[in-house]
Amino acid sequence: MKLISINVTKAQILQTLDGQTVQSGIRKQAVSGTVAVQPLGLQGDEQADLSVHGGLSKAVYAYPNEHYAFWQTVRAQAKVAAWDEALAPGAMGENLTLAGLLEKDVWIGDRLRFADCELLVSEPRYPCFKFNAVMGFNKAVKLMSESAWCGFYLAVQTPGTIGAGESFELLAGPRELTISELFRAKMRRG
Repeated sequence: MKLISINVTKAQILQTLDGQTVQSGIRKQAVSGTVAVQPLGLQGDEQADLSVHGGLSKAVYAYPNEHYAFWQTVRAQAKVAAWDEALAPGAMGENLTLAGLLEKDVWIGDRLRFADCELLVSEPRYPCFKFNAVMGFNKAVKLMSESAWCGFYLAVQTPGTIGAGESFELLAGPRELTISELFRAKMRRG
């Protein structure tokens, strides 16, 4: 398993698909070098709405790189991007773009151990209207809900630093509920 990219941003104005504006930290961009991982998130990153992202239990958001081809294809089908227009790491709003770890294989309470820090899997990401805005079409939230390709939030267990290209290890937690199972259960109730 590997950390493909580290992505941060400052909160900024986001225009929604209905023309409204809202503060958001969803437009993450890749950074180079090592980044400090602190109890409330990555150095240089901001969240605008702490009710849905941020705080101790949702300090860092991770998303599997394996899903990027799907999103590139559906954006092209929705005619908001060219077929060959690749999505940059961070396009899902994630802080960490990961390879080799999917939601169905991640359990609440698992830990991601990097060389200099450790992160605890806390919950799935639940998409909102801001995801539609950054994807450029109104059905993005629905597609994420149907696929359960949601990514997951992490609490900072051991602060330290991380760098893109770094490998990490998955340490098993209690193994009671996967990210995909919890996501689907909440979306059914939703």
